[in-house]
Amino acid sequence: MPSWQGRALTVVPTYNERENLARLVARLRALPGDIHVLIVDDNSPDGTGAIADAIAACDPGVHVLHRAGKLGLGTAYRAGFRNGLARGYDFLCTMDADFSHNPQSLPFLIDKAASGYDLVIGSRYVRGGTVVGSPPLRKFISYAANALAHIVLDVTARDCTAGFRCYRRQVLETIDLDAVFSSGYSFLVEMAFLVERAGFRTGEVPITFVNRTEGASKISKLEIYKAMYTIARLRTSALPWDRIVAIYHGRLDRR
Repeated sequence: MPSWQGRALTVVPTYNERENLARLVARLRALPGDIHVLIVDDNSPDGTGAIADAIAACDPGVHVLHRAGKLGLGTAYRAGFRNGLARGYDFLCTMDADFSHNPQSLPFLIDKAASGYDLVIGSRYVRGGTVVGSPPLRKFISYAANALAHIVLDVTARDCTAGFRCYRRQVLETIDLDAVFSSGYSFLVEMAFLVERAGFRTGEVPITFVNRTEGASKISKLEIYKAMYTIARLRTSALPWDRIVAIYHGRLDRR
């Protein structure tokens, strides 16, 4: 039996994940705590959406949200969060569909959230966390993006680009999801920043991240550029512009 009280939903965005989806959902549904699953499919041309519907037809704990096309990871998360909040879930989790996140680690994230953390991240970069099978360039890009977010944005999470997460519902009710600008993978950085800026408590659980073995990676050079832009934009937005303007005008007045 799980140590937490409440209902948990895992949001799984999909695009061309027919090789992985059925196995992933089966493993999630076998976890203790009757963790429900919401598949958000962006009209996958490989038939992932049809597979999702077939699974949901046999299991009331599996839900499917179909979207018209490939609209971005961030928008998929937002749609999943709204759906989960409307259904009354207490913990809303996210994870990749390609088994880079081990489903067996999910209860540890929910346990930590239930202990008082508002956002819990499955982290590659805390003690005990590891990365398996990722090319050196991808490792460098991931590490660099996290280092920049930590230094430039003062985000305490060591792995703020990780998509393996558990949010308490109060966090997603407090943050204005419509105001989150990022739509791709940089959505993860922006959410980590907004959660901490709102005064919520972030924790991390070490995980082993395994590079996908089935299907194709969705990360592109464009997503990397977007992440860099997001960090710069959030840093600018966090500056105390009212104070800066006041100081500037005060100096002008003293001339």
